[in-house]
Amino acid sequence: MENTNIKKDPVTANEAKFVSLAPHIRANDTVSKIMLDVIIALVPAMIAAVYFFGIRSIALIAVCVGSCVFTELITQKALKKPVQINDLSAVVTGILIALNMPQSFPLWMAAFGSVFAILIVKECFGGIGFNFMNPALAARLVLMASWPKEITDYISPEMLKSGIDITTSASQAVDAISSATPLQIIATGDFANLPALSDMFIGNIGGVIGETSAAALLIGFIYLVVRKVISWEIPVIYVAVTAISLIIFGIPVNIVPYELLAGGLLLGAIFMATDYTTNPINRKGRIIFAIGCGFLTALIRTKASLPEGVSYAICLMNIATPIIDKLTIGSAYGEAKK
Repeated sequence: MENTNIKKDPVTANEAKFVSLAPHIRANDTVSKIMLDVIIALVPAMIAAVYFFGIRSIALIAVCVGSCVFTELITQKALKKPVQINDLSAVVTGILIALNMPQSFPLWMAAFGSVFAILIVKECFGGIGFNFMNPALAARLVLMASWPKEITDYISPEMLKSGIDITTSASQAVDAISSATPLQIIATGDFANLPALSDMFIGNIGGVIGETSAAALLIGFIYLVVRKVISWEIPVIYVAVTAISLIIFGIPVNIVPYELLAGGLLLGAIFMATDYTTNPINRKGRIIFAIGCGFLTALIRTKASLPEGVSYAICLMNIATPIIDKLTIGSAYGEAKK
């Protein structure tokens, strides 16, 4: 969740009926307050990343956050727009990009993805509230297309504890300690080598630094729901539909819990599928959005050549959001039916 759909431009009465319907609820929430809550909710995941993957996780987060904030500052100054870095949305984007990177990912590549997220996906489309796709996920897709090997060099915490220094040599060192993720193991059908569910729940497995600890992500989810920053609907429906679809597509029922705890499913469902700007504006639309995300995630995981499908599923549904809004939004009160 990077942005909100709060726009500062006045909206005429004629335009308003196509945006949202009465009743209009007024609240004291601001972009900065919402983003601060998201940052707080991400703290457990960041702590888990540092605990399991070491101090380099801090470097990844710092580079991504710094690149996002700096890019937003320079872009807004260059375009002579009000500087809005204090709303913290760029900070959230940077954190999410970093949490979607493996521990060994080169810092300059992480910076490139961060600049792309802010400059191309966010600011080129008008800034906060106008991006058509989640910036952090768009950055991940670009990095996956540009450097597929580097972004899939997953390292397990046990291998890091062995004392191997990945910074002393490039590809050879990384190749020596790369490990298969649970999703990659499931894709090969070698279920006997799956890690314990307890290790997957706490995060003691290989993967990108922010996705491995389900416990940390669920703490963030509970915080956001209690604070009423997000509702439970999109994350819960997304995960439930993914589970049902995986069974329909042939994944054994006893393996489904591994699928749900592995990969970026919880990270994406809680923090990125719930992005205010890129999901539908009404409840019916959000339910359709979540169902689509779950179905596409399961479809990609089981039928495509990739073991993971969260990034593609959410971005595809982001693109479909305007259509979903058009099909699900009702008539304004008092408006004549056509």
